Amino acid sequence: MKGTCEICGFYRELEKHHIFGGPNRKLSEKYKLTMKLCASCHRTGDQAAHNDAAVSRKLKEYGQRKFEKEHPDLNFLDIFGRNYLDGKEHDHEDP
Repeated sequence: MKGTCEICGFYRELEKHHIFGGPNRKLSEKYKLTMKLCASCHRTGDQAAHNDAAVSRKLKEYGQRKFEKEHPDLNFLDIFGRNYLDGKEHDHEDP
């Protein structure tokens, strides 16, 4: 599908990026925490979401903020197991 990349803004062929991948990929789908990115911003470029830790981190912060805004009745940490907004990635710890 063609459209505008949500990072670079260019009109190109797009790929779906799951902000929270791995074991949280299905949760990204469920809560619509995906982005439409061109291949360069998604996988192939030096600053692609899958190649640059800082870009990945910013997208995760964005994803958590979006989740918390759209689902104020749910606890992000309980569902995704990490908090990306306090400057550190903390795994969920049971009291």
